[in-house]
Amino acid sequence: MIISVNWLKKFTDIDMPIDQLATLIGERLVEIEEVIDLGAKYKDVIIARVVSCVDMPDSDHLHVCVIDDGGVRPGVERDENGYVQVVCGAPNVREGLLVAWLPPEAVVPETFGNDPFVLGARKLRGHMSNGMLASAKELDLFDDHEGILEVDADIAPGTNFADVYELNDYLLDIENKSLTHRPDTFGIIGFAREVAAIQGKAFQTPEWLQQLTPDNNKQQSDVIAPTVSIDDSRLSSRFQAVVLTNADGAAKSPLAVQTYLARIGMRPINAVVDATNYLMMLTGQPMGIYDYDKILALDPNAQLHVRSGRQGETLELLDGRTIELSPEDIVVAAGETAIGLAGAMGGANTVVDEHTKIILIESATFNLYSLRATQMRHGIFSEAITRFTKGQPAELAAPVLASAIHLISKWTHAEQATQIVEDYPVKAEHPTIEVDADKVNATLGTAETAEYMANTLKNVEFDVETSNTTIHVTAPYWRADIHIAEDITEEIGRINSYDSITPTLAKRDFTAVRPSDFDMLRARVRQGLVRAGANEVLTYSFVHGNILEKAGQDPANSYRITNSISPDLQYYRQSLTPSLLGLVHPNIKQGYEHFAVFEMNKTHPKQLGLTDENVPVEIDMLALTLSSRKPAAGSAYYQAKRMLEYLASTLGIELGYQTIDSNDDNELTAPFETRRSAMVHDKKTGDVLGVIGEYKKSVARNFKLSDYTAGFEIKTQALHTAVANSEGNYTPLSRYPGSERDVCFQVASSVNYGQLAACVQGVLGGVNLETIVSPIDIYQADASDTKNITLRIKLTAHDRTLAGEEVTAIIEQVTEAASKELQAAIV
Repeated sequence: MIISVNWLKKFTDIDMPIDQLATLIGERLVEIEEVIDLGAKYKDVIIARVVSCVDMPDSDHLHVCVIDDGGVRPGVERDENGYVQVVCGAPNVREGLLVAWLPPEAVVPETFGNDPFVLGARKLRGHMSNGMLASAKELDLFDDHEGILEVDADIAPGTNFADVYELNDYLLDIENKSLTHRPDTFGIIGFAREVAAIQGKAFQTPEWLQQLTPDNNKQQSDVIAPTVSIDDSRLSSRFQAVVLTNADGAAKSPLAVQTYLARIGMRPINAVVDATNYLMMLTGQPMGIYDYDKILALDPNAQLHVRSGRQGETLELLDGRTIELSPEDIVVAAGETAIGLAGAMGGANTVVDEHTKIILIESATFNLYSLRATQMRHGIFSEAITRFTKGQPAELAAPVLASAIHLISKWTHAEQATQIVEDYPVKAEHPTIEVDADKVNATLGTAETAEYMANTLKNVEFDVETSNTTIHVTAPYWRADIHIAEDITEEIGRINSYDSITPTLAKRDFTAVRPSDFDMLRARVRQGLVRAGANEVLTYSFVHGNILEKAGQDPANSYRITNSISPDLQYYRQSLTPSLLGLVHPNIKQGYEHFAVFEMNKTHPKQLGLTDENVPVEIDMLALTLSSRKPAAGSAYYQAKRMLEYLASTLGIELGYQTIDSNDDNELTAPFETRRSAMVHDKKTGDVLGVIGEYKKSVARNFKLSDYTAGFEIKTQALHTAVANSEGNYTPLSRYPGSERDVCFQVASSVNYGQLAACVQGVLGGVNLETIVSPIDIYQADASDTKNITLRIKLTAHDRTLAGEEVTAIIEQVTEAASKELQAAIV
């Protein structure tokens, strides 16, 4: 955002150098990225009068002009009358015209700064031309070079152009992202109010802007008066409209107004549009303009509605694009036909052009959250929607509309044809906030009086009353960000500068706070998985709806963000797994053939509802996904299980696994293939911790996963509870060697690995030895009703070296139990 210092000076005195002002604004209001010296560009531009203008022989467009510059420019060739000759090709040059003259040795403002073009005195077709008569484009004001700029001021030749149009100016390039909560500062008057306050000066809002209920006694002409209605008060809190006749669509606004608009980045168009843009830049309140004859052609009764867009409805915008509207858009409609995307851009079907004679002006405010979504959805970043998305107050609509009527009538000779009509369903309340001066001092570390604080607030036009140390504050209508006493404290500290507060050492114990048990567990989990070879990642808590669908989750079960920071980040995620799956293929493309990634973060499943504070319930989760382009021996499931078991062993807990109910399709299990996955539970308590397994073929196809991909997702809080209830499973290393035996069991295809492992563990549980059972291989031929499961059984004694006969006897007990319980055969 660009702020003109000269424009600020029209509303408040500024009696300090520009660098000091920029520093002060940066300390107390907003960061300034750059200070631009605009006056340096126009120092050589002189206003001159065309004394004579004759056509150049043998040319179809050049004119030989003699100009009077008042004799102010030295070193220029002059005739006996002291006048200067300039050749000009502009179609509008004529005798008696006041023009902007760029003399020899002047830099053309359009080229200022980068590759400056310096003018000289040279002959054109045998006629000497001293410099040039400049167009608005050559003066770098706005894009108009069809003719030279016509000066509309009644002044003597020789006057400096920059002095007349106040171009001896500095422009402040503002980093306005820190002002998203301050719609008042997006207008020159609001910004001037802040500049006055940080200088310690009281500000007075212009009288016309204080008239929140302007006179509306205009008698209606024979023009059909419009009616306005807001179909849903959640869309707009106020909508006003008025009709003006005899508006000259080709009329131009005063050149001074055009220069002020141009220097802050607004292109002058015509008097009607310039009037609304000028007021928007002054106050922050955008307005809409429509050709009223075109509205009547769409709806003879001129019934204007503020409503939601309709599915499948389209609207051609002023920029030539045709957009498809959404029910989440807000539109202004004439009858049933949309004529504008509210707060963003008007429709081409009611555009004001040079033939327009009757106009309708709209002044309104719209739901800022809907407009933020509209802005991102349709890619519209106009000056108007930038201000509307900050939350313009409804009270501002009336005085700005009244001023627009005045300016347009003055500049185009238009006449107000109807009374101002409005719908005003929502009127804001501005409560009085009680603040204690002693508490403010204690918070800020200051020692100011209540009177001093009151004056600080009065300088920005707060309504303030004091009683001893108690201050009663009512914020003005344009400060919707003031709600509680702490807001007032912040305002006092900011305006008076936090840098002016004497720093003192805090009187408190700075002993480091011990991390919570939960945070310490997270650290242990992080360390364990990193030791296991995984890499931690951090992804957005927001995801696109396509990611959810690819993972088999229903977007309807996610909270949708109404003002998402990007169209790709629309939903709160239900689990972490979809985000990790989205990273697998990009990493494989980058050449990482074997890797594991994990994340610890929060999720917000919609099924869990809201908290007592009416915000989504958060669940702490841990998820890991591993993938390999060149599959290792065995299933990816067992590699994921190996990592999870390693993590469990470092935490001192023992895990159990059970099959997933194929009907139990929730956000956690949705991406996983139930036949190759399991629910993870705490073996001691039976509490479910999460899920582990391989992914559905549809999920693998959607995310372009390799065949060797698996993972798990665990509820971190449940894991913390399991660790807290664990007594630990530390076993000292034996000094004696262990013995391993691989046993291949042939079982029916209906028998799963878990059943066999449980059977083996049941036998080994009665043996006074340290035992470990791990899978080696599972093989089943096509169409076979049996399968082979190979287990590795490791036996270790802590008091002796096991003899072969002892190991053989234990293995025989295992095989007998498997044969008896599961009809397993040894192969």
